[in-house]
Amino acid sequence: MSVLDSDSALRDCYAQPIEMVQKKVLRRLDKHARAFIALSPFAVLATHGPDGSDASPRGDAPGFVQVVDDVTLLLPDRRGNNLIDSLRNVVASPDVGLLFLLPGINETLRVNGTARVITDAEKLQPLTAQGKVPTSALEISVREVYFHCGKALIRSDLWNQQKQIARENFPTLGRIIADQVAGIDAEAADANLQESYRSRLY
Repeated sequence: MSVLDSDSALRDCYAQPIEMVQKKVLRRLDKHARAFIALSPFAVLATHGPDGSDASPRGDAPGFVQVVDDVTLLLPDRRGNNLIDSLRNVVASPDVGLLFLLPGINETLRVNGTARVITDAEKLQPLTAQGKVPTSALEISVREVYFHCGKALIRSDLWNQQKQIARENFPTLGRIIADQVAGIDAEAADANLQESYRSRLY
């Protein structure tokens, strides 16, 4: 088995990126990045901490991530499972990555930078949703921002509604957890999850 364990070994296996790809990485949010974020209802947050790396889905109404200025974003922490893995990671190691998606658009937007967990009332108030102010938010200082081509989403055919998985073709989360954790009742877990979806999103 061959393992590529150095930058030079990796580069030997791949062609050099073309000039456009190298030059597209920006240090600030331009008008296109700002517009993409304003339209995006979903992002994936990547963090790293003492227990390793983590990727967490984040979503809300389009524009839920607030653009403060060309180098600053605010990402509200909506109600979840209270494990606070991402927040704990940021406290330990501030480097973060964000991948923004737009339904129906194959290109994505990547933002890398550093973050800190804030609880300032004046910054959290504008992030209110459904009458609920988030407990905290990530204030992200942008280091890199660039658009990513659509090859991955084209290959996956992600937005093709005809390829959506029917709900009955995959077990419910309650059933999965019951199979994984002794003593959990699948129907009760599903009922609790549905109630949380109805009344505990915010």
